[in-house]
This record gives sequence, C-alpha cells and structure tokens, in this order.
Amino acid sequence: MTSDPRLQAKRPVSASLAGPYGHPFHPILVTVPIGAWVISLVFDIASHVVHEPGFLTQASEWLIAVGVLGALLAATVGFLDLFAIPAGTPAFRTALVHMTLNLLVTAAYVANFLWRHGDYTSGDSVGAGQLALSALSVAVLGVSGFLGGKLAYRYGVRVADENTQAEGYTPAHRSGARPAG
Repeated sequence: MTSDPRLQAKRPVSASLAGPYGHPFHPILVTVPIGAWVISLVFDIASHVVHEPGFLTQASEWLIAVGVLGALLAATVGFLDLFAIPAGTPAFRTALVHMTLNLLVTAAYVANFLWRHGDYTSGDSVGAGQLALSALSVAVLGVSGFLGGKLAYRYGVRVADENTQAEGYTPAHRSGARPAG
C-alpha cells in the first residue's frame, strides 16, 4: 500500500469484493438491514394500533430476518473496508466502534427473532419487551450510522481523493461532446 494513510484508506483491499475505488459496496448493502429493521419497528408499533395485528407481527419477524441476513453481507464487505484503514489512527478506532455497535445490533436482532419466532400465530401484537428491544436496537443502529458517516464524510474512508473528485466539477468543453455521467 501507499505510505500516506489517507490514500491507503481510500483503496479497497479487494475491488472485486469490496467495490472499486471511490465506489464501495458497504454503503449500498447497509440499506437492506437499516430499512428492514426500521420498518419492522414501525410494524411493531402498528401492531398495537390495529384490531387484528397478527399480519404485522409476522411481517416484523420476517423483516428482522431479512435485516440480519443483509447485515451479515454488509459486515463481510465492511471488514474488507476496515482492513484498508491504518491501525492506530482515529479513523481505525472509529471503525472499530462502528463495527462493534453493528455486531451488537445484529446479535440483538438475532435474539429478537428467536424470542418472537412463531409468536405471530396467536394473532397478538408484539410483546412490550420485544418492542423495547427493537427500539433500542434501532437507536444504537442510528449511533453506528452516525459513525459510519463520520468515516466516509469526515475521514474519507473509501471515498475518492480530491483530485479524482475534481473531475466532477471541471466544466465540459463545448466541442459538442456531452460529459459522461
């Protein structure tokens, strides 16, 4: 790798697995668990509002499962991004906290899935404990997302360097050719 740790953190360990330079796969993949878990929380809350909540309880359980599978895939790619960050740096420490929080949230959702597995057959709303665990998990996920944003937007992990970014701000020539993109 390069001797400049800022440039090292921008290059993927494996472009075919982690995404090419300037276009990492991890931020794309995290949308699956985030969306699934937030909607499962909405369904959990809604199960306490509707007359026959069984369908919401069942849907919430399966959204939790989809989120866990998506989180495992996102974590696999996220590990590759972590390996590009030089150890001992603030970016690396932030990445370790980000990873730890995400693994804790994923474990909490595995526990939540197992806790409620099959409960929807009764047609009841989600239990208060399960709802509380989902709400706490989404809150911790929000903190972890903030740290992920800090990694990308403040520390520039896996973000193209300024010279590459400048290509997007260079006016196109009027020679009749249209700029790509």
